[in-house]
Amino acid sequence: MADVKKIATRDSYGKALAALGEEHPDLVVLDADLAGATKTATFQKAFPDRHFDCGIAEANMVCVAAGLSTTGLVPFASSFAMFAAGRAFEQVRNSVGYPHLNVKIGATHGGLSVGEDGASHQCCEDFALMRSIPGMVVMSPADDVEARAMVKAAYEYVGPVYMRFGRAAVPVIHEEDYKFEIGKGEALKDGKDVAIIANGLMVAEALEAAETLKAEGIEAMVINMATIKPLDNELVLSAAKKCGKVITCEEHSVIGGLGEAVCSLLSENLPTPVKRIGVEDTFGRSGTAKEVLDAYGLNAAHIVSAAEAFCK
Repeated sequence: MADVKKIATRDSYGKALAALGEEHPDLVVLDADLAGATKTATFQKAFPDRHFDCGIAEANMVCVAAGLSTTGLVPFASSFAMFAAGRAFEQVRNSVGYPHLNVKIGATHGGLSVGEDGASHQCCEDFALMRSIPGMVVMSPADDVEARAMVKAAYEYVGPVYMRFGRAAVPVIHEEDYKFEIGKGEALKDGKDVAIIANGLMVAEALEAAETLKAEGIEAMVINMATIKPLDNELVLSAAKKCGKVITCEEHSVIGGLGEAVCSLLSENLPTPVKRIGVEDTFGRSGTAKEVLDAYGLNAAHIVSAAEAFCK
């Protein structure tokens, strides 16, 4: 995929907010002193009177967003995933989730690909935290096109939404006419031997792995599951029934994320062998994004190895 265009989904987030701001005067953006990093500065430049820097006070920012939503505005509260989901969890739960307010959380710098920032900033627990809040939609896009479409869908959805965007540039795998729908997965490649269900930057890795496996005689189905909650139950069950084996891939802990969501569904409806690829029960460490992802097995090579062993 060396020749494929690569864009960080945090950049997509900023562009999508600015574009939506032109159409919707009720859209406002909040940030926690990180507008340059989260890319909400793109919106801030276009609509300075609708961008609010709440300082390094994420819990307060979420409460401000909750209050703004009760006035008819549609707030997008933005910060690093570690702070938006971790530090402000109580406020997201009690001030947004409990009253089911129309607040959107744009969390950037999720997962290990934050790289050099190290374990303190490498949030691999956010899917689990946000999935546990009743009524919260949880999503993670695979590329630039899907990220921009996801932000638009989040604006149109009435209720709390958590979106995770990445720091590292990832391959663009969708065409501009791609249609995104909350709660719907996407079959990117057909196969019969094993179903690989991935999200975020792991989707491109899954596609690369599928090509390698094909050369070895293993036909892998690849599914992009950008919405973790609500899960596309129908697509997961259909893939499991056809392939008989499932591999889940996510830049998140194997505890509480996409893998567990898939396992829960299958164990209750269609018991199927599942291999979860993600961060094991451990913290991250510093290094370049590629170094860290490779060290934790979040790459195409590791997916290939897992699939080969699984399909023997």
